[in-house]
Amino acid sequence: MNLAEGVQIVSLGILGVLMLVSALGVVLLSNIVYSAFLLALVFASISGLYVLLNAGFVAAAQILVYVGAVNILILFGIMLVNKREDFQPLSNAWIGKAATAAVCTGLFTLLSSMVLATPWQLSSAIPAGEAAIEIIGQHFFSDFLLPFELASVLLLIALVGAIILARREYVPDDEPENEQKVLTLRERPRELVAAGNDPQDK
Repeated sequence: MNLAEGVQIVSLGILGVLMLVSALGVVLLSNIVYSAFLLALVFASISGLYVLLNAGFVAAAQILVYVGAVNILILFGIMLVNKREDFQPLSNAWIGKAATAAVCTGLFTLLSSMVLATPWQLSSAIPAGEAAIEIIGQHFFSDFLLPFELASVLLLIALVGAIILARREYVPDDEPENEQKVLTLRERPRELVAAGNDPQDK
């Protein structure tokens, strides 16, 4: 798809802002359902960036796999696990926050170094065109076979987990306070009488 340069720049800016705002909403919102929906918007924005790069197959795979499979599994998992608990502050919560900050800082440093070290000049190679799908398939089943299979196993585990959560029987934690127990008298065990004997004759 060939677009004018101005349309590409404007589309890139809109998709970039939409992706960043949605990603911040995923992290900052307290409602996990809204975060899951915003995550789908992040995936859709990334798909739009692939469209701008003339990678239509990758954009369609992004929508089908991430929005249509992974994000739907996340939503099903969130909605099936409907257990509300009161917030209880942890005594050593700063340890988790410090570990999260360290991991995020390391990932940001790694991605920044990769962006700075990557040559971004235009490639002189001939575009694959219609043969792009065939080339991607060859790479999937040759160079990137192990990551491809690991991703499929991960999706299978998520699917099995969603099924187990859906089939879980509901067991109430505590009995309702307003429920009154019904008291019943014990029944007297019945005496067995022979068929030929009449109890009134005795």
